[in-house]
Amino acid sequence: MLFQLAPYTHPDFAALHLLDAPDAALGRVEKDFVAPDNYHATTIFPTYFKVNGKWHLAEESRMDCIAVWDGEKVIVKEFRHLKVGDLVFTGREEDGSKGIFVHTQGFASGAANERDTFSFRQGRSRETAFSRDYDHLYELLRHEKDHGHIVWVLGPAVAFDSDSRAAFARLVENGYVSAVLAGNALATHDLEGAYKRTALGQDIYTQISQTMGHYNHIDTINKVRSYGSIPAFIEGEGIDNGIIHACVKNDVPFVLTGSIRDDGPLPEVYADVYAGQDAMRNQVRKATTVICMATTLHAIATGNMTPSFRVMPDGTIRQVYFYSVDISEFAVNKLGDRGSLSARSIVTNVQDFVVNVAKGLGV
Repeated sequence: MLFQLAPYTHPDFAALHLLDAPDAALGRVEKDFVAPDNYHATTIFPTYFKVNGKWHLAEESRMDCIAVWDGEKVIVKEFRHLKVGDLVFTGREEDGSKGIFVHTQGFASGAANERDTFSFRQGRSRETAFSRDYDHLYELLRHEKDHGHIVWVLGPAVAFDSDSRAAFARLVENGYVSAVLAGNALATHDLEGAYKRTALGQDIYTQISQTMGHYNHIDTINKVRSYGSIPAFIEGEGIDNGIIHACVKNDVPFVLTGSIRDDGPLPEVYADVYAGQDAMRNQVRKATTVICMATTLHAIATGNMTPSFRVMPDGTIRQVYFYSVDISEFAVNKLGDRGSLSARSIVTNVQDFVVNVAKGLGV
């Protein structure tokens, strides 16, 4: 059976009695980075703004940002990108009555709305059965390989195990990875695994700590920095395995964003947090499926910049699928608490998850 995307239902402004709704109000930015009073903040949902009697969709939305009218279309900007003269949509009403309509039911199915008021085990926890989630994910990834942009957000735990490193590398090599978003630690420990066969000084297969192994990750960083770049290190040291090696050899972009506690860091790590955020969003703008694994802060950051929909080049609107995978229930549930309401969580060990996904896809 071929995978089918969830259909999108456009808002019927006539049925909603919004044909006579006024145009949305606009306010002018008077100071760089500062929105006018009563600005409208965007969400993960498709949002339409009425200008000159016509409803316009903000096509590249994200949470907690500002909708700006550029004279032809609605563009969405972070506060830090606002410039004097920008025309910002104002108004907090979301029902269309003031020219702004937030469409929360675009991908809603009848079945989703027919649940009993009282029923057991509706949450996502260690007791949840995830078999159907895995099957759905296999179908989705096979579809996305040819029709989408699959962004993986990785925590360092993925690189701590020999089998998960190898499994993720096979996903890259077989076209199931369009981009990787991570921090200094993921890349460092993955390269350490290839260079020293350890991660944080432990053997990546046996987990046995090596003598003076606590030097291994900083020795790796130091060696990479001596080459000037990760690709030069991979070439110069004959690295032939791992996640980052697979990305480099298969031209899969990876965005490494820094944190306050980074060692080194590696040359490619963004030291400027906002430059890093912009680089992440450049990939998220294209994403049709996002899978976050064992990285609470990176997962929330990515969730905050990922809308529930994507406007495709042919103008069709499709759902963005978002998965959060972690052994901690707190970590996967925190995404929902931070507004990423469309995220589907899987509570499991991420190393096992990667291996299972690779096996399920037959790679």
